[in-house]
Amino acid sequence: MTHTHPAPPFDVELGAVLAALGEMLPPTLTPEMIAPMRQGGLLATPIDELIGDRPIRHEERRVPGPAGAPDITLSIFTRTDHVAPGPGIFHTHGGGMILGDRFTGAEEYLNWVVELDAVVVSVEYRLAPENPDPAPVDDCYAGLVWTAAHADELGIDPDRIVIGGASAGGGLAAGVTLTARDLGGPALAGQLLIYPMLDDRNETASSHQVDGFGVWDRGSNDTGWDALLGDRRKTDAVSIYAAPARATDLTNLPPAFIDVASAEVFRDEDVAYAVRIWEQGGIAELHVWPGGFHGFDAMAPQAALSLRARAARLDWLRRTLGV
Repeated sequence: MTHTHPAPPFDVELGAVLAALGEMLPPTLTPEMIAPMRQGGLLATPIDELIGDRPIRHEERRVPGPAGAPDITLSIFTRTDHVAPGPGIFHTHGGGMILGDRFTGAEEYLNWVVELDAVVVSVEYRLAPENPDPAPVDDCYAGLVWTAAHADELGIDPDRIVIGGASAGGGLAAGVTLTARDLGGPALAGQLLIYPMLDDRNETASSHQVDGFGVWDRGSNDTGWDALLGDRRKTDAVSIYAAPARATDLTNLPPAFIDVASAEVFRDEDVAYAVRIWEQGGIAELHVWPGGFHGFDAMAPQAALSLRARAARLDWLRRTLGV
């Protein structure tokens, strides 16, 4: 696509937040910025501070990684009064495949622990570009396999495990769900895909509309996918597990929750993923949040639109997990 209309306008409340953040958060993340952003801890509040005085126990486990690869670290969050067996949520963090750690997104998933009495298991996967595809999705799958195999020990009902994540984590959650289907792996009760990063090709209308402004613009998306895929990017050598938008068969998948903002790069690929699930007789719940930018609810959690988005996810989790 060469000519596109401007992006939809930002929500007034969110636009003001973005303007205030503007200096700290350049719209385009270039490869040279990866290392300083990792050092800067832009995405990091210490996990103990986030837990605060809430009745949550945090345990870390080192578990086997993919065959021939290093072990991986899982953080396991359980309510101190957990009633076992309860629901399990396997969490894959965001950060464009290049940033973040297993505590990225904790503000939201710690709330799931408290509200749902869910055991949340968050995986520390290897990041690109040092560890290109398939390292991230393989690490996440290995963590899911371990979690499902140890469900009883963790206080999880193995029939009530949902995988979920935001941004790159949403893409990884979709990729792991496809992997589990194709390898006969753990049976998942659902996949929670929060503005997921699904398509390496960057050729939708929304990927052209959000360029040079907002959060995670077109150039940032190039940076993330180039880091993950290198020379394979935009070729037939890219697997459906790395870029789930390339999957033509979306049958036999667990119910999906997909949400995305109207003024972000991922809008059209995420809507298309939901449509393809429906076309093939599957179950998907889709929300397009009007006037949102990428990650709006993480950057402005008290904004009206953010509260609506997080409430919708929690409501879907309640129904899907039978809480």
